[in-house]
Amino acid sequence: MNRRHCATAAITLVCALALLTSTGQAMAAPAPEPSPSSSAGSPTRYSNADLEEVREQIDTLYRKAGAATDAYNLAEEQTKKQSGEIVKLAKAIVDGQARIAALKDRAGAQAREQYRNGGLPPGAQLALSNDPKLFLDGLNKVRQSQHASKSLLTDLNQTQEDLETYTQDASTNWEKLETNRVKQAKAKKKINARIKAAEKLESQLEERERDRLRQLERDAADKAQTAWLSSGAIKDVSGEASEGGAAAVAFATAQIGKPYVWGAEGPGSYDCSGLTSQAWLAAKRPIPRTSQEQWRLLPRIDIQDMRPGDLIIYHADASHVGMYVGDGTIVHSPRPGRNVTLAGAGSMKILGVVRPDK
Repeated sequence: MNRRHCATAAITLVCALALLTSTGQAMAAPAPEPSPSSSAGSPTRYSNADLEEVREQIDTLYRKAGAATDAYNLAEEQTKKQSGEIVKLAKAIVDGQARIAALKDRAGAQAREQYRNGGLPPGAQLALSNDPKLFLDGLNKVRQSQHASKSLLTDLNQTQEDLETYTQDASTNWEKLETNRVKQAKAKKKINARIKAAEKLESQLEERERDRLRQLERDAADKAQTAWLSSGAIKDVSGEASEGGAAAVAFATAQIGKPYVWGAEGPGSYDCSGLTSQAWLAAKRPIPRTSQEQWRLLPRIDIQDMRPGDLIIYHADASHVGMYVGDGTIVHSPRPGRNVTLAGAGSMKILGVVRPDK
């Protein structure tokens, strides 16, 4: 009886991992204590129920790492954008300063010309002329001079205003850049902590137990896929890929076997949205970098209208994405420790479908 109580307490201990995923702490909760040895043959350290608990906790940690990866990727994309804006604004400031210097030189030239004419303004010189022809010529020159002076002053004022705006914009973009760098650092910390916690849980298992764990993963995916297909979700799905969709599918499937690395966009490794965004870039249709932005910004379609090349977004937080390739299948980059592969489109909880080339 005591041994049975110990086993029950051990399984309860695993549930404490839920605390980790809700607080985001970097420590991994201990794996369940071994169950009693089986009566036949070699001892079994963990029952399938124990391993299922471990599988669910590992899956949760990796999904939360995926959400943090999306936050990291978005911050990185925004950082690149802000850096580009700052470079453009810096060039505009330099150009503006050069233009102000040139305008001031022109103003100085006008002042020197007036000085050479005895310091008299053009109107006074005109009034002193007794020659009617010279008077008319002078009148025209006065008008031209007045227009040039007014234009020069307008240009100078406008350029100075533009320069002030460029400077303010550069300051604003610099603040955004620093904010996004802080977001990146926080997201990176979360990613590494959750991956480390998941890896620690898995490392506590023996090789044969890891094999059983992978089998449980496959069983869970197969069960979800079977239920999805049985629901008739894709009974009438028969759309053919567009030219762009076919190109995107060809690129994505060519990456099968390459490892998942968070934040990676190829060519040697990918995270989930790195794969889909690069595939559509190869099809000459740039799309948002992250799965959450893909869900937010791309046109949404009904599953019944799905065709190869469309993107299926997973989980309530849109933290995962795969590309539909037909026959109820996706190509995706699953998680750390796994490679780009084919999987059942219904093997994870579907949030919705988006079409990059709608």
